[in-house]
Amino acid sequence: MRFRIGLVGLCTSHPEAWVPIIRELVSEGLFEAEIVAAWDSGETRPPGFAREFCERFAIPHAVDNLEEMIPLVDGVIVHTTNWDRHMEQAAPFVSAGKAVYIDKPIAGNMRDANRYLDWLAQGRKVTGGSVLRYFRPAREFLALPETERGKVRTAYTAVGVDDFNYGIHGYAILASILGPGIVSARYLGESNQKQIMLQWKDGRVGLLTAGKSAWLPFNLTVVTDRNVKQFAENGNAIYSAMLREVMPFFTGKMDTPPVPSAALIEPELAAMAAKVSWNSGGREIFLTDLRNDDPGFDGTQFAREYLRARLAQKK
Repeated sequence: MRFRIGLVGLCTSHPEAWVPIIRELVSEGLFEAEIVAAWDSGETRPPGFAREFCERFAIPHAVDNLEEMIPLVDGVIVHTTNWDRHMEQAAPFVSAGKAVYIDKPIAGNMRDANRYLDWLAQGRKVTGGSVLRYFRPAREFLALPETERGKVRTAYTAVGVDDFNYGIHGYAILASILGPGIVSARYLGESNQKQIMLQWKDGRVGLLTAGKSAWLPFNLTVVTDRNVKQFAENGNAIYSAMLREVMPFFTGKMDTPPVPSAALIEPELAAMAAKVSWNSGGREIFLTDLRNDDPGFDGTQFAREYLRARLAQKK
């Protein structure tokens, strides 16, 4: 029996990009699944968009409320732009024992991050985050024998557009090469964009340039004890790399996630720590010191800005 997938929130370009890739991977026999339903939050799309989307992609059910979707699906992908609504929209499916993938950013504040971690502690199948956590050049580089590539000591990336919605990709790229274990973040200063240093528990360092600017190609510079390597990748390849690895777990074909689900929220936690750091004069902020009353990043405000930008493009 095919695993039935529902789409929650159609705000961004991700749903229309992921649907064909998921179907292609199914045709390859990587896993068995079908996309059967979609719902939209209405925050950044016009009324009736879910029905239009379903007609365009031959999805049988455009639902008006999330409760209507629950019996139709075995799992959902939450794509909603407003990350402050991610937990609210995921909760009915988590409670019903469905698998949930929460698109980036998983959460923008510690209250929601803790809820995600609580679900994992309860044994719920919840995953998500930036597709750049599965940055293919990094995965391929790490697959080389260490005698050939050397030990990774330091990594650097630069990401444009904004601090969090797009900036999270930078934190994820660093995690793709350095792995889990981020312990702290420190704001170093600003040169057009913010400069951030991330510290790993084993002493390795990731450096990130992020913040409002023009869009930048996804990039990674890796320093090992033998060499310096630079990588770049864009387009649907970044989506395909994640879906190829995650969907077998999400749909139940594999029992173990390709990246531990608790580690997937480290980029969001690191970004929150970086924000506390730049608001406090560049203090080193440990992820373990983040608090529920830290301001985090405002998903509702971002959704409003996203809508205004979309409307401006139509003029």
